Amino acid sequence: MPKRIIFHIDVNSAFLSWEAVNQLKKGSNIDLRTIPSIVAGDQSRRHGVVLARSIPAKKFGIITGEPVIKAVRKCPNVTIVPPSHGIYTQCSNAMTELIMTITPDIEKYSIDECFVDVSGLRLKYGNDFLSIARTIKSRIKKELGFTVNIGISENKILAKMASDFKKPDRIHTLFRDEMKEKMWPLPVSELFMVGKASYKKFKLMGIETIGDLALSDASLLEERFGKYGRMIWEYANGIDDSPVQTEESEAKDLSNEITIGFDITDKETARLYILSLCETVGMRLRKSGLYANVIGINIKNSEFESYSKRKKIQTPTQNTNEIFAVATELFEQVWKRDPIRLIGVATTQLQSEPPIQLNMFDSLSKQSSNVKKLDESIDKIREKYGNKYLVRGSLLNLNKDCNS
Repeated sequence: MPKRIIFHIDVNSAFLSWEAVNQLKKGSNIDLRTIPSIVAGDQSRRHGVVLARSIPAKKFGIITGEPVIKAVRKCPNVTIVPPSHGIYTQCSNAMTELIMTITPDIEKYSIDECFVDVSGLRLKYGNDFLSIARTIKSRIKKELGFTVNIGISENKILAKMASDFKKPDRIHTLFRDEMKEKMWPLPVSELFMVGKASYKKFKLMGIETIGDLALSDASLLEERFGKYGRMIWEYANGIDDSPVQTEESEAKDLSNEITIGFDITDKETARLYILSLCETVGMRLRKSGLYANVIGINIKNSEFESYSKRKKIQTPTQNTNEIFAVATELFEQVWKRDPIRLIGVATTQLQSEPPIQLNMFDSLSKQSSNVKKLDESIDKIREKYGNKYLVRGSLLNLNKDCNS
């Protein structure tokens, strides 16, 4: 038995599922998951895209990332629901809190997926890791109302690959000795971090399956693709020693990022995701009693090239509006108009209570204190009743712009 046992937990059709759960709680007699439905911007917007789809919508050929207008052509009666990122954050946090009642060794990889290191539970469960997975999966379904897939392996890359096997509401294992049977026969396009452009290049090289890639010459791949070539060869061979990064390991920064299942090509959709990330980062800063001196934006494109930009601000902050303003400013400056697959918002150089200068502008200090109290009050209300019940005016207007 491997020394480490890692779970990758992935919410099935996350945004669509969370919208369905929210509407059912409000008394709706229709479960969005049982009808052709999508989460997307207003179909009248030229750049509106499908963010999530139900299984019945999938049967009509609707795919995530395609224009809403195209989805409507495929299924004229599809139900379109605008995104509610406050609800998504609430559901994501609820799942994290539930898992932490079992083990604290959890890393939030994105809003709808996380890695969990259950190696430390051997004293209680022995090697019955399937029992742990079943407990987590059934509790999420029973207590939170949505389903997840759980991939189990000895490292993060294989656990993530396993969670992408047959869905929904399933548990799959993928250990090193199972790769040849379960993973290598799959098309190379299904390997994590292989995008459309990379897939075309691999195909020209005669690499059709993950097994073909695994058995290729690593040096040749590195020569042709650089560091990416070596990394993707290691992934195909199930090589990944990266640890599960828990909250406790984030001593120097607080950040949040999301990997999107399609290419973001318009500014409005990107800003909507940035808004959601800033809400989460702001709440975590306030909960930790920390203030950020530096705010940053991270982007990874469809070719998995990463770039970022940072800005040191004049006064340390934990206010969502201020974080969002700086993050969107940085995004405007750094985005190369290439397709986006990952967006992250980072806050660094954290400190406890910032110095307050009492001078002729003392009234501004009082105003800042009032804003801080308001933020903390908002957090308490959201934790108790949910994010959607209280939204800042400026963010509400932006959300409306993004969905209209």
